[in-house]
Amino acid sequence: MDGYMYPLSLAVVALMAFTFYQNNSFKMMLLMLGIGVYIIYSHETGYTATDYKNEVIESIDKSAKEFVKPMEKPAFQGK
Repeated sequence: MDGYMYPLSLAVVALMAFTFYQNNSFKMMLLMLGIGVYIIYSHETGYTATDYKNEVIESIDKSAKEFVKPMEKPAFQGK
């Protein structure tokens, strides 16, 4: 069944895009075509939105740690 998920999902998206086109809902048709392009892109490259999200979170976490390091120094104890 796993082998049929990719072509089946593309067929469903194409059918929905065609239905939206027939009902003059061009914005929804473009959304469906965009989803289809994303499915094809992620299947062919193996690079998904989850991978991108994880990279962004790691980058933010690293930047936050570097931002906090200078603040960890003790405050000036002047006389």
